[in-house]
Amino acid sequence: MNIARGARLPGAIAAAILLTAATGVSPARADGTITTIERVKASVVVVGTFERTRTPPFQFRGTGFAVGDGTLIVTNAHVLPGAVDPARREVIAVMLPALARDKVEVREAKPLSVDPGSDLAILKVEGIALPALKVGDSAGVREGQAVLFTGFPIGPVLGPYPVTHRGMVSAITPIAIPQARSAELDAHVIRRLSTGSFPVFQLDATAYPGNSGSPVYDPETGDVLAIVNMVFVKGTKESVLTQPSGITYAVPSTHLADLLQKLR
Repeated sequence: MNIARGARLPGAIAAAILLTAATGVSPARADGTITTIERVKASVVVVGTFERTRTPPFQFRGTGFAVGDGTLIVTNAHVLPGAVDPARREVIAVMLPALARDKVEVREAKPLSVDPGSDLAILKVEGIALPALKVGDSAGVREGQAVLFTGFPIGPVLGPYPVTHRGMVSAITPIAIPQARSAELDAHVIRRLSTGSFPVFQLDATAYPGNSGSPVYDPETGDVLAIVNMVFVKGTKESVLTQPSGITYAVPSTHLADLLQKLR
């Protein structure tokens, strides 16, 4: 379409051209992304522990999201506590996000499957099912692909309000790489190399404490392609760094699909 110099454009068309020029994203795609984020937010929960006599009763530990029939919650294995205190009636719990609700809702969650190898865990919650996210095929993910992830960064400070970050798969790289000198090998790297290194996604977006367990998903479909991991992966890939980098890593969803298959 040719536009004459000095011609005035209708406001909607002008706004659309400015949006595309500024972000490189068409208005239609932007609207689709907004819709996807809204849908995903309803499936994302806070994972922590609950003890009625404690102040505060709910202790934040990370992020999770619903899959399957909507009562299965996926998170990182390291997000779960090493143990809970039954004498104090402490339990693993999830907190539903504060979206349109007047107050948050907390539900007890019980571990169904925990896989230390991929640092993934599946919990079971009671009550009304949440909207479940579809687990996509991470085998088709390519470097340069745009992704989103939604979770609760710095949850104890910012509260149970899901936050979405946009990023790109900047590399597909082994979870652990042999070091040039034996002195640079620590227990985490040795264990990972001996049990089998597998590819993880390196993202150019920055995740924060609390984002562990966040779904990494396709901006158009909302299909989960990976799970953010801020501790387990960094411990093996960046063991020689005294100051960890701001790089974010994510475990491909193929490992989650395998874990779900074993539950059937």
